[in-house]
Amino acid sequence: MLNDEENLNKELTHFTTHIVTQNDAPLVSWVANPYIAAATSHNTRKAYRSDIRHFEQAGGKLLATPEAIVIYLQKFATSLNSRTLRRRIIALKHWHTYQGFTDPTVHPLVNKTMIGITRTHGKPKDKAPALTPKDLQLIVESLRLDTSLTALRDNAILQIGFFGALRRSELVNIHYEHITWKDEGIEILLPSSKTDQTHEGQYCAIPYGNSLLCPVKALEDWVNKSCISEGAIFRRIIRNEITGSAPLIPLSVNHIIQRCAAMANLSNSQQLSPHSLRRGLATSAARANTPLHVIMRAGRWKQVNTVMEYIEANERFQENAAATVLQKINDQA
Repeated sequence: MLNDEENLNKELTHFTTHIVTQNDAPLVSWVANPYIAAATSHNTRKAYRSDIRHFEQAGGKLLATPEAIVIYLQKFATSLNSRTLRRRIIALKHWHTYQGFTDPTVHPLVNKTMIGITRTHGKPKDKAPALTPKDLQLIVESLRLDTSLTALRDNAILQIGFFGALRRSELVNIHYEHITWKDEGIEILLPSSKTDQTHEGQYCAIPYGNSLLCPVKALEDWVNKSCISEGAIFRRIIRNEITGSAPLIPLSVNHIIQRCAAMANLSNSQQLSPHSLRRGLATSAARANTPLHVIMRAGRWKQVNTVMEYIEANERFQENAAATVLQKINDQA
């Protein structure tokens, strides 16, 4: 089993697979520094490695030139999303700058080409629909008809994910030791997250609910039935309804929400994603006139614009100029 430092070194080596040398010595002696890799999240490093690999498979060579990058962008302008192409430019930028080479992505032709592609082929970002409390209730009612260990686990995942506004990575990393049971509900310590890469820790407070929806009771039922008293809370379930020791992976949450939504006969089951839980809480809270700062605290959002997007989506018909005019016309008729 590789330790953390070996893993970081291995990942960085994969990212910098074409170190140019001079007199048989690396131009950059600090390339194996594990803390350089630790400065970027695992998912970002993984995406960058994939981006560099795609550039090479398409005929690009490292060191890259501005002309080669422009040719690459033109080749995939119609088949790849402009946001994907921008990320690949960033990956190429980092590959060069972290090794002390001139950054070819700053050339004006690269920037102009990317702007032109975005204006010509840019598309709105696909967004997962928000899960409503009503739809969550339908899912929970469906799961309650199933007495299996899997149903108990899935019920806890969906309710904790929704009312905690948790990302899928945060859900699968919850440990028994992170949970504090209180009279008002539970507090969950999140040792790290997408917006807390320095491990300062954040808390998620989830209160008791009612007979229709209660995330605390759902979690309690799962913990008691699975006999989990340490380690990862949400785990794989192997044959004969036995709880395994391995935690779920983030992608498992995608499959769980879509499978459970389909069982509840939700029409948009295949469009739902783990982000639907997080978005669902923000949207529902905004509809209930919850103050913006309270919503941000609940979801641990750092950017106001992100939450405002959810609120504005909810208010498109509530504060609608066309509706006001139509109502005025109706009153005068």
